[in-house]
Amino acid sequence: LENGSRLSLAQLDPARIGSFHPLVHEDRILLTREEIPELLVGTLLTVEDRDFYSHHGVAPLGILRALAANIRAGKTVQGGSTLTQQLVKNLFLNRERNLARKVQEAVMALLLEHYYTKDEILTTYVNEVFLGQDGSRAIHGFALAGQFYFRRSLQDLRPDQIALLVGMIKGPSYYDPRRNPVECLERRNMILEKMSSHNLLSQGLLDESLKQPLVGFAVQKGGFNRFPAFIDLVRQQLAGEYREEDLKSEGLQIITTLAPNIQLQVEKGLAETLDGLAAQPKHADLEGAVVVTSRETGEVQAIAGGKEPQDFGFNRALHANRQIGSLVKPAVYLAALEQGYSLASPLEDFAITLESEKGAPPWHPDNYDKKEHGMVPLYSALAHSYNLATVRLGMDIGLHRVIATLKKLGLRDEPQPYPSLLLGAVDMSPLAVAEMYQTIASGGFFTSLRAISGVMAADHTVLNRYGLAVEQRFNPAASFFVAHAMQRTVTEGTGTWLQRTSLKNHAIAGKTGTTDDLRDSWFAGFTGDHLMVVWLGRDDNTPCHLTGATGALRVWSNIMAGIPTSPLQLPEPAGIDWVDVDKYTFRAASPGESTTRLPFIAGSAPPEEDFAPPASEMQGAGTGFRKERRGFFETINGWFR
Repeated sequence: LENGSRLSLAQLDPARIGSFHPLVHEDRILLTREEIPELLVGTLLTVEDRDFYSHHGVAPLGILRALAANIRAGKTVQGGSTLTQQLVKNLFLNRERNLARKVQEAVMALLLEHYYTKDEILTTYVNEVFLGQDGSRAIHGFALAGQFYFRRSLQDLRPDQIALLVGMIKGPSYYDPRRNPVECLERRNMILEKMSSHNLLSQGLLDESLKQPLVGFAVQKGGFNRFPAFIDLVRQQLAGEYREEDLKSEGLQIITTLAPNIQLQVEKGLAETLDGLAAQPKHADLEGAVVVTSRETGEVQAIAGGKEPQDFGFNRALHANRQIGSLVKPAVYLAALEQGYSLASPLEDFAITLESEKGAPPWHPDNYDKKEHGMVPLYSALAHSYNLATVRLGMDIGLHRVIATLKKLGLRDEPQPYPSLLLGAVDMSPLAVAEMYQTIASGGFFTSLRAISGVMAADHTVLNRYGLAVEQRFNPAASFFVAHAMQRTVTEGTGTWLQRTSLKNHAIAGKTGTTDDLRDSWFAGFTGDHLMVVWLGRDDNTPCHLTGATGALRVWSNIMAGIPTSPLQLPEPAGIDWVDVDKYTFRAASPGESTTRLPFIAGSAPPEEDFAPPASEMQGAGTGFRKERRGFFETINGWFR
């Protein structure tokens, strides 16, 4: 504690991160009677309604006392309305001041007292009383006001803070500590004196409270919805089970999976990197989105929907459906590995032309560097993101298998069965990409990304718990192999920039993604603890002039460097052999400078004989598939020849 003493037991309550605002722009935190501090009750009744527990809604003696006090002061210094009348006025009546409305108020107060207990009326008053304004949002109730003005729960407020809030009832705007600190301080101190005179405070506590300055009003832009992008996801995931009006009126408490320290680092890292890139005019006005999850559980820990974290507008993490480019490639290679390919399987990275029978021009995919790389092992083709090798591999195993793999990875929409799909001609949001990569990062086990762990009613009754639900969708060995190849993306492929950062020893698995004309920059990667997906681009879909490595990867690195995370240790499935393989002949070999160590299913490692494809195949590889490969095109409904 601040005084140096120790606690033997402490209860940590979840921090409040936001709320679903009603359409009338009011907000509140609902409390039960047991949750209201007795010091607040005593102060409230002392100042506003001393006869609360003895009157029946209207207090004639209170009216007479107020009249006498006002006559002595020569001005209105005290009101005669009971708490019940004030509640009626706040809930049911307009702001008119006339005799008819006063009579109506009194009658309704009597009826309220007849149908409800004193504690029910008091609790409703504490939850509903108006205590200030946050832009267009009205602050109702002492619990929300305590959070808003002091960043403290109601139970943790000091006597001077309770006195300040009770004092604001008379005039929330006039006694607002941010606008009129002198008037607010005078009223607070007057109420503290009254609390002491009614034995609510000792003399020592009174003296200490009177010395407290009016400081610490840490009101932030956007009020309590500090993380609107994350709140959007919570709302979206609740929509299937709860009505919107219930979320705004029933006082439900939503327990989320947000990790505030990670969220703040995400916002900071994205903004700082974009600001740095904006130093070059061609990179000005870029936007971005980030999704961070727990690698093991699929819990969403942070979301950024844009550069400005308090922007309540378009949430790019959830709704920006953009082509994913080379981020699709792990799905292609996973499909191949499940069909019996190995990390050492030789692939042809030669030019290929695919023609359409429907009048469209032929498709000529190309590598980013405009070069052919000849025969390459499968792991290297993925690590270096070779387009030609990927297209040939995808057409060999069949587009239907690639699409099936994407669906098993979590893709909800049905992609068009065109070869361009193999290079990322599929639109996905950053959140959808994160769900796809979550399955890869989890060793082939699918789990829907979750932003909610539980829902409780206003009285703390548990309504729903959202536990971890997993489904094995892929062969553990194939999943292990593709993750290993993605680690090589970072050590020797398109993600080697990470080797120059503080994350170089974290064995990160990742994949860069770049779309046509440099419109989108992507990076998806995972450590031992976290999966993160980053997208950069422009809202109008014009080029951002960044590759995945020069844009999104830098954001990913800046964010992850500020998050405590452990190195990735891929769980190795049973029945795996590690074999040294020559990088150029693709055969098993003794360890040396030209070899690399790869995992294989036991007994499936390549033989020690040299791999030497016939010269005819090497010469023909640039113009088309071998005979058995051409047969595949005849099965695609005549689209290709």
